[in-house]
Amino acid sequence: MECTVKWIEGGMSFLAETGSGHALVMDGAPEAGGRNIGPRPMETVLAGAGGCTAFDVVLILRKSGQNISGCEVKLAAERADTDPKVFTRIHMHFIVRGKDLKTSLIESAIKLSHNKYCSASAMLSKTATITYDYEIVAE
Repeated sequence: MECTVKWIEGGMSFLAETGSGHALVMDGAPEAGGRNIGPRPMETVLAGAGGCTAFDVVLILRKSGQNISGCEVKLAAERADTDPKVFTRIHMHFIVRGKDLKTSLIESAIKLSHNKYCSASAMLSKTATITYDYEIVAE
């Protein structure tokens, strides 16, 4: 996996170009010289963790034969007060939508993601306590 991050001269914005050919603009807060044209770098880390675990959960539920029509993860994080301001707590709230979904399979999919498959959660758990809960929306 590769990524190149380039500073966009004139502020505190950065362009990330991923090895898969995608681009992402990140920016600092205005009080730090940013122009607010993209997410903060640490927001992208948090979003990556959400995307990683959501990917796992959807894949596991599909393989389990569940009729899933939606999966959303709302993340709330706290960071250390001093540098490096690592994440210290992350809570993930899953909202899973579908027809005739089995609670036990949803619980299992989330646990498998957190305990086995989600590499982002595995890395972040070195500094942060990660908790999660879920709700099922029947359709």
